[in-house]
Amino acid sequence: MLTVFDDNDKVFQAVCAGASGYLLKRTSPVKILEAIEDIYNGGAPMRSSIARKVLELFPRQPAANTDLDLLTPREQAVLRSLAAGNSYKMVAGELGISIETVRTHIKRIYEKLHVHSVAEAIAKAFLKQA
Repeated sequence: MLTVFDDNDKVFQAVCAGASGYLLKRTSPVKILEAIEDIYNGGAPMRSSIARKVLELFPRQPAANTDLDLLTPREQAVLRSLAAGNSYKMVAGELGISIETVRTHIKRIYEKLHVHSVAEAIAKAFLKQA
């Protein structure tokens, strides 16, 4: 597509209609010839500003769920505190909850992540994200 229009609607229409590239008429003749060669070789020539508009036309997909997403915010806080090396008593003090509540959160974390230890839970929730 060689045009003077660079608004989102025109770009979208051209891409939907099967345009292999999108160049503005102010593009130099040398760049137009390079674009034709690029299309011939399987490319999709367009200025970076047009490419940005094309990308903005697509909806953003949410990030894939991680194991950490399975946990409530409080369970995540408990696990982060344990990952920092805190004992159950220190976690309880830091979060203003009882040690029994910490144990309940740990039990639920184990169930949700299908693990049997704090080390496994930390590894599964935090180390796979890197």
